[in-house]
Amino acid sequence: MKNKKMFLWIALIVAAIIPVYAQQYDSESDFSAKPIDGGKGVEITGYRGSKWEVRIPQRIQNIPVTRIGDQAFNGKRDIISVTIPNGVTSIGDRAFRGCENLNSITIPASVTSIGKDAFYGCTSLTAKDIDKINTISKIAFGGLVIWSSGGLPNMTTNRFEATHPGIDVEYSWILSDQFQAQIDRVLASGQGTPDIITFESAFVRKYVESGLLLDITDIYNANKNKLLSYPVEVGTYNGKVYALSWQACPGALFYRRSLAKKYLGTDDPKVVQTYFSDFNKFLETAQLLKTKSNGSCVIVSSREDLLIPFLATRKDPWLVNGKLVIDPVMEKYMDICKTLYDNRMEGRVDLWSDGWYAGMEGELKDEAGKPVEVFSYFLPTWGLNLLKNNARKTAGDWAMCAGPSSYWLYGTWVGAYKGTNKVATAKEFIRYVTTDDAFLEAYAKDTKEDTVGVVSNINVINKIKDTYTEPYLGGQNHYAEFAEMAKKVNGKLFQRSDEAIEKLWNESVAAFVNGKKTKDQALADFRLQVQKLGLK
Repeated sequence: MKNKKMFLWIALIVAAIIPVYAQQYDSESDFSAKPIDGGKGVEITGYRGSKWEVRIPQRIQNIPVTRIGDQAFNGKRDIISVTIPNGVTSIGDRAFRGCENLNSITIPASVTSIGKDAFYGCTSLTAKDIDKINTISKIAFGGLVIWSSGGLPNMTTNRFEATHPGIDVEYSWILSDQFQAQIDRVLASGQGTPDIITFESAFVRKYVESGLLLDITDIYNANKNKLLSYPVEVGTYNGKVYALSWQACPGALFYRRSLAKKYLGTDDPKVVQTYFSDFNKFLETAQLLKTKSNGSCVIVSSREDLLIPFLATRKDPWLVNGKLVIDPVMEKYMDICKTLYDNRMEGRVDLWSDGWYAGMEGELKDEAGKPVEVFSYFLPTWGLNLLKNNARKTAGDWAMCAGPSSYWLYGTWVGAYKGTNKVATAKEFIRYVTTDDAFLEAYAKDTKEDTVGVVSNINVINKIKDTYTEPYLGGQNHYAEFAEMAKKVNGKLFQRSDEAIEKLWNESVAAFVNGKKTKDQALADFRLQVQKLGLK
């Protein structure tokens, strides 16, 4: 009797174990395979089953499975999970490419190699699985996808690929007027997102503050001693860095040497700077130029030139804790604009207009057709190219000094989508482009004749700054001058709401300057219009 009971218990245990064991792996018939390594191993070459949850057998025809072959599961969109057995050592190229619903994969410690694009398009994998795959292979998720509206240096991707063998870059250039719409659409859905995105200054803060970018504070911390401050400040939000730049675009005061000699007695930048050391001096110099020229020489072609330099001197940004702040210096801006306009000490033309450009060539005329001499322009680094292309007749007659404030204008930043499955590679690209000494020195040399900005790396700046001389500026070293100016720029004043607020500000100032509103009326209307925007 005891023997019968014992047999019954054993039978029950075996009956319970057999189904569990049988269910541990899928049927061998669900897979196509071939022998490898002289018959010592088996490679899975395809899947013909219909299960959503795939459990690859440990052995096929009693031979251990050691490899998942190239394209074995390519395009199997219905699969949601895969268990790879212990003993598999490699996963081939494009093995799981396009398995967009695959949200879980068990990879044993025996796997030491994962091929190119093995998990390309597997957009549903968890961060844990992605991290594990990335520790084994940097090319498993395909090439690094970059979207840009054109700000990224042309040489960047080529040099990155050359110095990072095995990593391909898929670069897409998107028209600037379509760029934000496309970025917003893919970031909102999380589908078809690029790994790397470049951002122009007009909208960089929108994305820095969005919560959709990868935290790259670690890149900054590892390189902070050699980076200019303001590009980092622009890419920082709530104490974390989300975007960095390879360039800085500080601004200067460009002036005509011949007019400086004629009315100030010298064209020496150091001496001319004393006439523009602050905005009080600026206004005094405007009056001096008018007096000495009998009204023919204006200090700037447009009062609108002054906006960015004035904004840079504020103590606070436009919004503080969600409330509008009109810094006292901006009221001073209104007063100076009014004084310049009423006393004809500015050219009375719009910024970027034909008249604005005409002043660079010495061809501006007033309403009566009388010639007007324009003494200076507020322009950033790339403004030098603007002058070269639009004022060829006055080449060699220009110089530059810091002017009354340390400001910047425009530029491009680079960040990564926080949901990228190539975190390590994306971070390495950003580190390389924005901090690497060798790359940035090569970039500076490649763009030496076409200065868009100075590099943001102080080590490189110090190494190359004394090698520049600019014939257009009478032999002046513009790079060294800009490098010093960049160190003093404050990037903390920049906010995503600036563009909308400053559009209203310009309208209010114009109404005051043109006599359509009193100063108090203009300010009151400005506050009301900003309130209607509902900004925070």
